[in-house]
Amino acid sequence: MSASAVFVLDLKGKVLICRNYKGDVDMAEIDHFMPLLMQHEEEGLLCPVLSHGTVHFMWIKYSNLYLVAITNKNSNASLVYSFLYKLVEVFTEYFKELEEESIQDNFVVVYELLDELMDFGFPQTTDSKILQEYITQEGAKLEVAKSKVPTTVTNAVSWRSEGIKYKKNEVFIDVIESINVLVNANGSVMSSDIVGSIKLKTMLSGMPELRLGLNDRVLFALTGRKFAVFATKDGDDGGCEVPPVCPSFALRQRGVRTHVKPLIWIESIIEKFSHSRVEIMVKAKGQFKKQSVANNVEVRVPVPSDADSPKFKTSTGNAKYVPEKNLVVWTIKSFPGGKEFLMRAHFGLPSVENDELEGKPPITVKFEIPYFTVSGIQVRYMKIIEKSGYQALPWVRYITQSGGKFRLVSRCRRGVTSRYICYLV
Repeated sequence: MSASAVFVLDLKGKVLICRNYKGDVDMAEIDHFMPLLMQHEEEGLLCPVLSHGTVHFMWIKYSNLYLVAITNKNSNASLVYSFLYKLVEVFTEYFKELEEESIQDNFVVVYELLDELMDFGFPQTTDSKILQEYITQEGAKLEVAKSKVPTTVTNAVSWRSEGIKYKKNEVFIDVIESINVLVNANGSVMSSDIVGSIKLKTMLSGMPELRLGLNDRVLFALTGRKFAVFATKDGDDGGCEVPPVCPSFALRQRGVRTHVKPLIWIESIIEKFSHSRVEIMVKAKGQFKKQSVANNVEVRVPVPSDADSPKFKTSTGNAKYVPEKNLVVWTIKSFPGGKEFLMRAHFGLPSVENDELEGKPPITVKFEIPYFTVSGIQVRYMKIIEKSGYQALPWVRYITQSGGKFRLVSRCRRGVTSRYICYLV
């Protein structure tokens, strides 16, 4: 990367604080930065890299500050910008609000941070959690902390300290899939995808390594499905990872496009009578295996804003009118696979014809199916390797849930407006 110096300037170009790391560039070169920037702005150009002779300025603007790195080498610009944004992140962690006043009020801490963040133009410790162990905002603590370097600075795993102990060593693994399916008026799947993630909650002592193994990718080749591998350090079906100090974290989240049918199919028919009342029939069918059960199913049906006198009839669950959102919410606590349920809603309407249902949002569905994955992904093993050799219990839970996007298409049948509800679940 090789940045020669870093400056923090106010909006007028005045230097608030700076750090010379290499001594190979005249620090007075910063006086050319603001005139160059203003010249480019007047010409309608906003260039991230400005040059004056052999000196290059790489800069970002944050709040009422300019953060500028200068160099006279052919440095990797992307790494320099990554460092500048990391500088903003660290300062924000320390001062909550990064602005001119916070720099002036905390200049001692800022100099300490600049010394630790970079050495001779190369980034060093940039993790704010580690820096906060020995650089504090209380000046009295700075001198004491200098004599002792935290183990996390020299440890290969910077995000976890040694000496962590739990009475019971356990790992809870959640394999979560969110399903998105787009269906047209004829019932054909236009597009579908699975967004999957593996989330861990760890309560493990010491400095363990976790080796996660997923089912063989040959399975996905045979079924024509593709799925993201979540831990990829030493194999296509697993990897090693040391968990962070925080007990809950996600290994990775990926989305893949594959053919998936809607797990809960929704069809709705709307009928108007003499422009004075409207009846809505909604049919919901579970299109997943009978051994599984969808929990906390919510079917949300939009209704006209001037609807009144609601009446409902359901084959299961409860329906209620939510006037502030112009919705009927049909709740089914337990929805077994293969089952079909109906809900009928009756509303009064003003005598004036109202066609505002056209173009209204679609019926939306929310659900959660435990012990079930659409992709077929499974955790084959979770090995926990720790030098003390203790035994730990891994627990695995599978969850499939609805996604957050929906779409409605409509068609007419027998002269009655019939809405075929197609959605991304």
